[in-house]
Amino acid sequence: MELGAMLKSAREVAGIGLREVARQTNYTPSYLSMVEKGTRPALPEIVAAYERVLGPDAILTDGRTDGELEALAWAQRVSSSDVGGGVLEGLERRVDDLASAYTNTAPGELLVEVAQHLRLAGRMLDGKTTLAQHRRLVVAVGWLSVLASTCHIDLGELRAADARLGVAKGIAAEAEHREIAAWILETRAWQKLISGDFVAAVELSRAAQDAAPRDSSAYIQATAQEGRALARLGDPAGTHFALRRVASLVSGMGSPDRPEHHFQYDPAKSDAYVATTLAWLGDPAAESHARHVLADLTSATPTRPRRILTASIDLGLALVAAGKPDEAAHVALGAVTSGRLVPSNIWRLSEVVDRIGQRDQADAATVRVAIRDTYFADSRLRPSR
Repeated sequence: MELGAMLKSAREVAGIGLREVARQTNYTPSYLSMVEKGTRPALPEIVAAYERVLGPDAILTDGRTDGELEALAWAQRVSSSDVGGGVLEGLERRVDDLASAYTNTAPGELLVEVAQHLRLAGRMLDGKTTLAQHRRLVVAVGWLSVLASTCHIDLGELRAADARLGVAKGIAAEAEHREIAAWILETRAWQKLISGDFVAAVELSRAAQDAAPRDSSAYIQATAQEGRALARLGDPAGTHFALRRVASLVSGMGSPDRPEHHFQYDPAKSDAYVATTLAWLGDPAAESHARHVLADLTSATPTRPRRILTASIDLGLALVAAGKPDEAAHVALGAVTSGRLVPSNIWRLSEVVDRIGQRDQADAATVRVAIRDTYFADSRLRPSR
């Protein structure tokens, strides 16, 4: 007999109604009814309350000792949950959906949805959960917090981004989740990269590699991030070594089920990262590589607008280095009119325009006017550097 059924049986034998037990124990009748039916755990304090009302020997124990009854009560507590079947699984699916939507969704729009799901997860954590459910919930909150921080960085909201990463860091420590811990460091490295602190970006990228499981997407992404930061520091040997490491890591790697997933490395991204890295390094191979990447992305199905935008900026930078400012200006104008610029890449476009200006002031002015007319009204899109 389950413990809740034992309490009901003892109460009925004593001839005491449920409402009277509730009155004397300060529990509601509806709650005690659920305990007796087994839909809520018969916690040790409830058993003790029944014993105060019915007497210490009133509960039919089926020959079980006090220690056995207490163990049974704790087992029910550990296994009790207010999270209905399928609800947690649905939340985890939505985390993957939101991470996959990152590349094709405006960061402000995505942030609204991420925040909604963080609130949902919070309500679930406030209820009763099993130990396994609790860990799954906090891990989901960890992933959502890292994704939210990425959106905040895109919007130039760096204090909010740092706060989100702080939450994720605590969760990664509590859950001992190495991959979330690594993505936090990789995200901080990316933020340092776009703010111009390239030395810190290298250090954080290497820390992310140390934290990440060697076979994880975070490890590959952090390695690629190190290469990009080294390129910005003008270190060709270190840059090419990092690129070779990434190539080795993704060699023979198949495409993930969800290539757009922000936390799942897609080998197809490697070419785009190489194009960016070579463009920043000023390598003559950057132009042909960037053209190849842009052509592949433009003809691909489904389309990936954010990747296309990044590839266009890479090509613009490579074209300036190759002495083709006119074509670079044309590419830059296309990036402006794409509607996909956010603070995390508008500074890169501004860099292209500045370099065009060193060759052709008129073309640079045309692009600057387009940027001003298209984005000046939104203060969040003003470049920070």
